[in-house]
Amino acid sequence: MRETPRAEPPQPRPDRAIAHTAGALGSGTPHRSDGRPPHTPRGARQPGPGDRPGTTPPVPGRSAVFWAVVALTLVTWQVLAHGPLARLDERLSRALVDTVPRGLSEAASDLGGMTVALPVLACAMAYAAWRGRRAAAFCAGLAMALVPLLVVPLKLWTARPGPLEPWAHGYFPSGHTATAMVAYTGAALLVSRRLLPVAAVLTAVTATGLVLRGFHWPLDVLASLALCLPLLRWPVLAARYGRADRSPPDAPESA
Repeated sequence: MRETPRAEPPQPRPDRAIAHTAGALGSGTPHRSDGRPPHTPRGARQPGPGDRPGTTPPVPGRSAVFWAVVALTLVTWQVLAHGPLARLDERLSRALVDTVPRGLSEAASDLGGMTVALPVLACAMAYAAWRGRRAAAFCAGLAMALVPLLVVPLKLWTARPGPLEPWAHGYFPSGHTATAMVAYTGAALLVSRRLLPVAAVLTAVTATGLVLRGFHWPLDVLASLALCLPLLRWPVLAARYGRADRSPPDAPESA
């Protein structure tokens, strides 16, 4: 019988790149054919907030804060120019006002009042400070303090009349919606992130009640939501990366 010839092992071809070859000086460390290392060194990663490991490379794309500013600018322009979006907003409001009992819509609107929303945030700030998270509590309080500083000038500048009070001015944007969003979201960030859906529901109920009662146009509450999203960036970062302000316990004395 003739012996079956064995197959010759594949020979490396100089004109083709090998996926993993020996490194420089025969170190045996694999490397890419284009000269780059097989992975990004850990030390080259860009740190995230609080000196925590970040993404490598940074994830591209525009943030939600950017689009919130774009939405606020677009809506404000339409209100000032009384453009097609503002006219559509007025028709929508007339179709929605008083579609539910006024007592129900007024109760929902009151959730954004200072007497209801601010005590909730104040209790959450006190709880966070007691737990040693004073920086997060400060950021939430600062966000709430900035609400009237941003809302009031916009109201004076736009001078938009109300749905049921065309002789009055200063309805854009909605102060109640802004107060509810910052207060309830800030409180949830300070106490437990599991409460964020509750904060979103309370904010949505407040905004819906304002529209159904005729206290605000739909674009008024939409502008407030877009306005408050950048304000909540600081409490979000503080709640995610902040550390307790308490000093470490003293080391036990040696005998």
